[in-house]
Amino acid sequence: MKTLAHVALVGAFAASLMLIGCDRGKEPAAQQDAGGEVTIAVEDYDPQAAFRAWYSPVEYDVTPQAPGYTLPLNLAQVTVPEQLTYRLDEAALAALARNGFVVTDYGVEEDITEIYSWADDRGIPPFVTVDTLLHLYHLQFDQTLKVIEENEFVPAMAEFSREMIRVMDGLHGSLSGDLQEAARLNMAYFAVGLQLLDPDAVAPAPVHSLVAEELALIAAHGGFSASAIFGYNEDYSQYVPRGHYTRSEALQRYFKAMMWYGRLSMLLKGGDEALVSEQQARLQTLQALLIAGTLYRPENAELLQTWQRIYSVTGFYVGFADDLTPQEYAEAIGKVAGTSFTWANLASDETLFALRSELATYRAPQIYGGTGEVTLMPPFTPEQLDEVLAKTMGLRLMGQRFIADGYMMQELGFPKAGEFTGKGQPFSMEMTAGGPQRVFPRGLDVMAVLGSERAHEVLEAEGDTAYANYDAQLAALREEFGGVSAEDWNRNLYWSSLYSLQALVAPVGEGYPNFMRTETWQDRTLWAALASWAELRHDTILYAKQPYMALAGAMPPGQELPPPPGFVEPRPEFYARMLALARMTREGLSAMQVLDEESLARLQSLEEIIQRLLDISLTELRGEAISQEDADYIKSIGWQIKGTLVGMEDEEEKSTVVADVLTDMNTGQVLEEGVGYIKLLVAAYQVPDGRIALGVGPVLSHYEFKHPMSDRLTDEAWREILQTNSPEPAPWVESFYVAGR
Repeated sequence: MKTLAHVALVGAFAASLMLIGCDRGKEPAAQQDAGGEVTIAVEDYDPQAAFRAWYSPVEYDVTPQAPGYTLPLNLAQVTVPEQLTYRLDEAALAALARNGFVVTDYGVEEDITEIYSWADDRGIPPFVTVDTLLHLYHLQFDQTLKVIEENEFVPAMAEFSREMIRVMDGLHGSLSGDLQEAARLNMAYFAVGLQLLDPDAVAPAPVHSLVAEELALIAAHGGFSASAIFGYNEDYSQYVPRGHYTRSEALQRYFKAMMWYGRLSMLLKGGDEALVSEQQARLQTLQALLIAGTLYRPENAELLQTWQRIYSVTGFYVGFADDLTPQEYAEAIGKVAGTSFTWANLASDETLFALRSELATYRAPQIYGGTGEVTLMPPFTPEQLDEVLAKTMGLRLMGQRFIADGYMMQELGFPKAGEFTGKGQPFSMEMTAGGPQRVFPRGLDVMAVLGSERAHEVLEAEGDTAYANYDAQLAALREEFGGVSAEDWNRNLYWSSLYSLQALVAPVGEGYPNFMRTETWQDRTLWAALASWAELRHDTILYAKQPYMALAGAMPPGQELPPPPGFVEPRPEFYARMLALARMTREGLSAMQVLDEESLARLQSLEEIIQRLLDISLTELRGEAISQEDADYIKSIGWQIKGTLVGMEDEEEKSTVVADVLTDMNTGQVLEEGVGYIKLLVAAYQVPDGRIALGVGPVLSHYEFKHPMSDRLTDEAWREILQTNSPEPAPWVESFYVAGR
């Protein structure tokens, strides 16, 4: 039960989210009183409370008792649409008989609806796959975020940067010593962000050369180089626009600016064992204090609201940073120096020491994002990573977000996984200066942590678990995430998406169709889950914190029966979680007033489809015949899907996307997760009248491969690779995938 206090907090937060854009033109307070007293107001800021209010589980009740047939399947007993015979060669027919289904090629197809349209035109029953919903939700997630960014966040961040430059310019003119230098560095910091957003902007004279140096490094995106402003090494290869950010010039600019605001940290710790000198850490801490102190002045409320608005809306999509934010720095100021203070007092040795000591007790980052290009020296221990994370503590204005899967991959990679103990060279292992190490954790690792025993079996069979500490690390992660409540899994849309995948990779039990209870079907759903995960990482590539280290047959004569109805892949728990996710998406974005009418209509249409598929799947699992109305609905599923795509361009609907999800500094490579062309599923299912029918549906294809970090792939580059030199699917998918005609 929610308390009145909780309800009040949610309401207050929701109201604050609507304030951006109000009082436009109101100037922040002049900062010429730098030598006088500064007053800040620090209030509780907990958007997570509002997010939780938008999640509600979907309940259902079923005792599975679907009809089934015995494997291997006698194809002579199957009602085979004549139009399918030319698509299935001998190898595909053998797989169909062996498994009850087969996945094969459909050609160069990027539209998830095409197979349904093709089937409808030829009178072939549709088999509605979970892949369909996974892809449709990805399209809504990606499109709504793109529209919000382009229409609201691009101009808002430009204005925010412009105002912060003005404020810091004023402070630079009125402060002295280290405070003056900190204000100058902040001027440079925000000037870089502004020029990335607005190429016509001109950097202030005191920082012109610093800004030019940073912009040149960003433009060259050549990998690790020392930042002109911050001193430590930054990975400038990250500034290549990818994901949906290649689709307009404004989005390209926004990508670079938010990558800048998301990756560069004002470090707290300095000294011989740190990433920067003690003096640099002092200056960077003063930079952070000036930013926090500025934002939390009551007269600068609009600036704070802009930051909170962008951070919160993106937080609803992806989650929040594991780095410190202006909120924590303002809280530390209030605790150590009080809510009224002078800048000079903050910079005094005594107060600054107390502030840094206080901030050092706050949370350390949980994912190492490459700050400083850290080198670990043998003997390698898991504790070394914790030490690195402590060194990277500091303020990131729009810090990249902590994501569960990024953390999982880090914990199952070097140095946590331990020394390689196997033979050969599995995908995860590369030879480093410190010997063979697990520097390429895989997507299968994520699925294994989410509970997929089959993913773990595949990893083990391919030699990717042969590391000294791997089993212990996996067990610890399974325990950690196994204890996460449904409410906490649904803390934001990103985590909620993983929660849906968790249901998908779980094996089904008694009462489900026989072919769905096989290991081979687990492989097929695992492939779908990996493809959906790749889409999720593609959609959030700007915000997600990347860890550093893819027939023959005929009707029996004499029978005049109606054509068999189509079939919905019965995964009620998955549908229930997806429905809750879709509702949470619509309700949350509506409450934050960021949905346009077209996006709202698409989300409502998606909810209706998921609800209908859930209801039909429950009927199937009860062993009951579906109604004619439901049969007609399944037959028209391609047209139903079109309702979720209204207003979207063909380019935005394509399945072929790619995302780099991990960087290995040892080899200079990234781990790419790609989704390829749509594949064709042909599956045999039994209807209540005893017939065994063949249905067809679309399947997402997944690819995982290494690629030079100097050439992080865009969707456009990935599509060229698919056309000219496509990688092979992972060997383990051969259990169900047969390359077709």
